[in-house]
Amino acid sequence: MKAIVCPKWGPPEVLQLEDVDKPIPKKNQILIKNHATTVILGDCELRGFKFPHFGFGLRLLVRLGFGIRGPRKKILGQQLAGVVEEVGSDVSLFKPGDEVFACTALGMGAYAEYKSMSEKGLIVTKPPNLTFEEASTISIGGTEALHFISKANIQSGQSVLINGAGGSIGTVAVQLAKWKGAEVTAVDSAGKFDMLKSIGADHFVDYKTELFTERGETYDVIFDVVGVTRFSDCVSSLNENGIYLQGNGSVSRGEKAIARKNNMQAMAGTADYSIDRLVELGNLHENGTVKAVIDRTYPLQQMVEVHRFVEQGGKLGNVVVTMGHD
Repeated sequence: MKAIVCPKWGPPEVLQLEDVDKPIPKKNQILIKNHATTVILGDCELRGFKFPHFGFGLRLLVRLGFGIRGPRKKILGQQLAGVVEEVGSDVSLFKPGDEVFACTALGMGAYAEYKSMSEKGLIVTKPPNLTFEEASTISIGGTEALHFISKANIQSGQSVLINGAGGSIGTVAVQLAKWKGAEVTAVDSAGKFDMLKSIGADHFVDYKTELFTERGETYDVIFDVVGVTRFSDCVSSLNENGIYLQGNGSVSRGEKAIARKNNMQAMAGTADYSIDRLVELGNLHENGTVKAVIDRTYPLQQMVEVHRFVEQGGKLGNVVVTMGHD
């Protein structure tokens, strides 16, 4: 089968299209014929081993965990959508022909024409009204957005600001906040405003020309998807009982204490990836509450170009890579 192999840490050019052995599913595994995957910024950070939000100690731990000179799991990619082609003898949850979407997470391997996974992995049935390309975008951005928006317990009529609204997480967060009845302010580059308006955003801030923290406006919820603010930056932009969500960083004990003193909440942490959450996201996409935002689609053979594009920033929602199966 064809796969994109990452033999060492480095720029996009280290990625190579190769013929590798097709996986053979074990007794408890299914073999997925992959139709589409996505490239997220986290893939680019891992490939280049550049983690701007990590300290030296954490970067060292990641290198020890993932590989010193290059990734131990040389086929990257964390989410996919495809068709079950073969099942192991002990598999009972899936059968050949099932259309699914999945999150491989740290198991990687989505940059390939086939992927074997445990039947109890993060795999769920694809909504029938979604294309494989659309379904391939759901798992990671959706899980992160749903995790944090759920923490905010948004009520109808509240004001919500989403910083980094135009990416894979932010586009889902905007739609979820609107579904909850919020008035949404989207912060991103001006080139994304038309798209953000089309998915429900009410107000817009171009981060290249102004800081939302200096506009003199306040919100019930601030969700910083990209992790470029601190709670202390946003105190004056939050209403009483306001909630600050840090999606790509952390909130210190001191900041949490300041939040409590001001009748606010400041929260960070990691999202809960689960089958139930993927099922919920699938349902939200199937009923039209959330729509996949796809900037552009590339064939697998152009993965180097894809990584260049995603790494430079500015993508609208998601960038999808297709395998070219008939």
